[in-house]
Amino acid sequence: MAGQKETVDTLLAESFKELACQQAIEKITVKSITDKAGVIRPTFYNHFQDKYELLEWIIRVQVLEPTKPLIHAGMVDEALLLIFTLVKKEKAFYENAARLEGQNSFEAIVKKCIQDILLEIIQSKRAPGKNHHLWLTPEYIAQYYAQSMCFVVISWIRGRMAVEPKEIIEIYNYMMTRSMAQVIEEL
Repeated sequence: MAGQKETVDTLLAESFKELACQQAIEKITVKSITDKAGVIRPTFYNHFQDKYELLEWIIRVQVLEPTKPLIHAGMVDEALLLIFTLVKKEKAFYENAARLEGQNSFEAIVKKCIQDILLEIIQSKRAPGKNHHLWLTPEYIAQYYAQSMCFVVISWIRGRMAVEPKEIIEIYNYMMTRSMAQVIEEL
């Protein structure tokens, strides 16, 4: 039964991505997604609340989930490379998705997805009771890195992915491994 749910989720996601390459996401209806997928509307609502939850599923399952084993193995650069490569592979879809503003903005969805996966990883690696500072909670740490990663990913997408994935990772690592004073001094 779980396999069937995943198959329908994937079918709806692929339908949605194809439509999003042809028109603004705001104009895509659930009916157009289900028509393209060859399923009835109630099937969509058995899987997702709306197209924004479907977009969140795409980001979470198709982009971020594959990175978890790499991150757990300490292969963060490889995980980042996988993220940027997967996004670039579906460039037209993500460029259109990055235009979503307002209540269900692409930025808010991406930030939440990244924050959730980082929090899960941080909590799985954290020694119980170990906290050097009250502010340095797993939640704040996940939020900080999600915010910075979201900024880089969305800026890269909106910049038409002009920089290759390996180079954007080098830039991200440069900024994340230096203090603000060091970056200013090195400019």
